[in-house]
Amino acid sequence: MHIPKAITRLQEAFQRLPGIGPKSAQRLTFYLLHVPQAYLDEFAGSVATLRDNTKICSICAYVDETDPCSICSNPQRNQSSICIVEQPLDVLALEKTNSYNGLYHVLGGVINPLDNIGPDQLHMFDLLPRIKNAKISEIILATNPTMEGEATAMFIKRMLEKNNININVSRIGRGLPTGADLQYADDLTLKRALEGRREF
Repeated sequence: MHIPKAITRLQEAFQRLPGIGPKSAQRLTFYLLHVPQAYLDEFAGSVATLRDNTKICSICAYVDETDPCSICSNPQRNQSSICIVEQPLDVLALEKTNSYNGLYHVLGGVINPLDNIGPDQLHMFDLLPRIKNAKISEIILATNPTMEGEATAMFIKRMLEKNNININVSRIGRGLPTGADLQYADDLTLKRALEGRREF
């Protein structure tokens, strides 16, 4: 059966996205065939300008329209607390709970030797100057409760100790099941996890 090249190319492009298999890519492609051209133009424009209209915050590595981001530059935030997360999506998830008003630090992943990801590939060492140059009294380790997340949290704790940084370090509470991702947790679970954080 002959399949037009335009359809094949789009299906292949969709399959390169995380969580999209061949069937999902096919469904998305054929869905877009039946929407108005104006929608397609808007969709294509949003994708084309995504990089141009976003910036990685030079302080916390969150994604926003400005640098520094709207969280780092907000004087109403609690400037003495930093919550360390794996990905920008985790910031969005925690912000939705309205339970935390401090700052964030986005690592950009976790330590994973199997994928050749070590501390140098993450925004790990950017954390030290932030703590030393500001009045930080608490670090909340909110990496996911996976083996890699736990190893990353332990590395950060030891890194702080090694640099003689003596501040309160807590681990996000176990409102989250082991193996779960922050971005998929509901608001109440995340709220309980924040409230139930413990010394680490």
